[in-house]
Amino acid sequence: MKWLTLILVFLYAPLLYSQKSDDIPDFGKIDKADLMITGCDFDKNAEALVLFDVEEVQCHVYPASVYARLKRHIRLKILNDKGLDQANIKIPYLGYAGGDDIGNITAQTYNLDATGNIVVSRLEKKGVFNKKINKVMSEKIFTFPEVRAGSVIEYAYTIDGSVSRGLRNWNFQKSVPVKLSRYTIDFPSEIEVSSNAVAVLPVTKQTRAEKGRLIRVFTMKDIPALRDEPFITCESDYVQRVESRVVALNTPQRRINLLSTWREIVDDMMKDEDFGIQLTKNIPRTDDLEASLKKVEDPYQKMNIIYRYVRKNMEWNGYSNIWAFNGVKSAWKEKKGTTGEINLILINLLKDAGLEAHPILVSTRENGRINTMKPGYNQFDKVMAFVKIKGRPFILDATDKYGSPELIPWEVMDSEGLVIEKIETHQWGWLSLWEDSRMFKDLVVVNATIDEKGNMNGTAHVSNSDYSRAKRMPDLKNGKEKFVERYFTDVNPGVRVDSFSVKNEDTDTLPLVQDFQFSQALSSSGGYKYFSLNLFSGLEKNPFVADTRFSDVFFGANQECSMVGNYYIPDGFSFDELPKNIRMRMPDSSIVFTRMVEADKDRFSARITLQFNKPVFSIEEYDNFHEFYKKLFDLLNEQVVIKRNPVDEKK
Repeated sequence: MKWLTLILVFLYAPLLYSQKSDDIPDFGKIDKADLMITGCDFDKNAEALVLFDVEEVQCHVYPASVYARLKRHIRLKILNDKGLDQANIKIPYLGYAGGDDIGNITAQTYNLDATGNIVVSRLEKKGVFNKKINKVMSEKIFTFPEVRAGSVIEYAYTIDGSVSRGLRNWNFQKSVPVKLSRYTIDFPSEIEVSSNAVAVLPVTKQTRAEKGRLIRVFTMKDIPALRDEPFITCESDYVQRVESRVVALNTPQRRINLLSTWREIVDDMMKDEDFGIQLTKNIPRTDDLEASLKKVEDPYQKMNIIYRYVRKNMEWNGYSNIWAFNGVKSAWKEKKGTTGEINLILINLLKDAGLEAHPILVSTRENGRINTMKPGYNQFDKVMAFVKIKGRPFILDATDKYGSPELIPWEVMDSEGLVIEKIETHQWGWLSLWEDSRMFKDLVVVNATIDEKGNMNGTAHVSNSDYSRAKRMPDLKNGKEKFVERYFTDVNPGVRVDSFSVKNEDTDTLPLVQDFQFSQALSSSGGYKYFSLNLFSGLEKNPFVADTRFSDVFFGANQECSMVGNYYIPDGFSFDELPKNIRMRMPDSSIVFTRMVEADKDRFSARITLQFNKPVFSIEEYDNFHEFYKKLFDLLNEQVVIKRNPVDEKK
């Protein structure tokens, strides 16, 4: 069961206490020099700077109870207007009965007045709001008063009697740079705790024993911000951190192992009232769903009907989890629920229709990678439906309005999922979520004519399949005008699009086809005019311009892009410079670029193909990858140059 015994309740709680450190000032004791700071010497692009962030842990085990306290203390400098968002604070905690007792929230803002004196603005108690996220989780929310560029903000809080589903990591790194970050964990010798730094930056670790207790202190200084890099899986996969977990409890009688196995977790999940028991609830089919299924025998069609019905008729309330805290029957009645409730409803109905369907626990890209060596359901942020029909697997997410049953949902493609089922069936276990044949697949066909004034007019046919289609559909549903701007005109300056039409918009198993007319005035210099073959491909701008990178490049699927172009020039003009036939590839053939061209008197034709044969490029590969991308975009943006013939210039 997910609620543990008293000992486990303590052991899996993020518990902190206050321990005086010489380099950490008391709350409210601020030096004027902090307010005079204007930048960060180790991160020049900083919009704010965390001066210090300390979190400390202390626990005591008594014969009949466990005392635990959390204390956190943070001070931060706002450097410019872009850093003002740092003054909006959310503190998550377990808010159900018997959960966390969060209190002693103290916050204040420091500013300098016109005479150079420090002015303190304190947060009033009425400025702290409580927001219930779901049956278990809540947040304390507040905003600092009188915050502006140049302010220093500071806050602290405590948590008593904390209950959690796992010992949380301590993150040294944030979205803004940190001058000093410290994590202290203090526990009695009866408890075995494993704490390890996962970091490439220098970490200072101190360990000492005091009066039957073990104290570990991890410190990191001058930590640059972890900023969003293009095509990153999740920042939490790369953040500098300390990972801790409780291993065992030593009693006078014996050593109690507290590490669960995946088998035990699966067994508990199937018996849990908010998960496995929900699959046994009787969800009545609606009349229209019953009518749709009445004469259907084919299992694939049954799955398709149920999946599309739930997707269409259930509304996601914005919360992602793996549980059905309010129950599937209640969510079905209200036609609204969390991701857990909606997908457990889907699995329930699939099972009821006689299909082989199971829950599969997954971690989305936003949540980060799963560590299969550290069992714990707190690593997962979503449950989906795993269906097997005639040996073929399907992964379904009824909260994804634009997915296809033929595709593994994009947010978990190229990851692993844990199939949950009764242990005795032997149908539970890990499943690789990957399919070679499904990729980002794009085709662009352009036919264009250039007139004597240098105006290009033509037609474009753009076809997006598989994940390319899934990526574009939400933008299309927001309106065709904004869609055209995002994908065609904003990224191709000077291009005008007319007569835009879409095919297969409502058929998610077919390519999304866009046809339109376009016009563009060519660039010119002297008697020369020039244009690029790289139109409407989605590859107009190189996203990998940084010389260094902190994270792997993660595309999530293989890719294939084809561009076909036919361009006609007017009488009296000729081609001056033309791109050449070329084939370029990475040393391991993970990326292959091919361009084939053909030209005669008034026509130039080109076919460009770009293939990505693997979805991930590691940090160690980035230098070669970065250099390849430079050359790739030089080739993609190479210009076709035309000129007026000399005889016509004389005329």
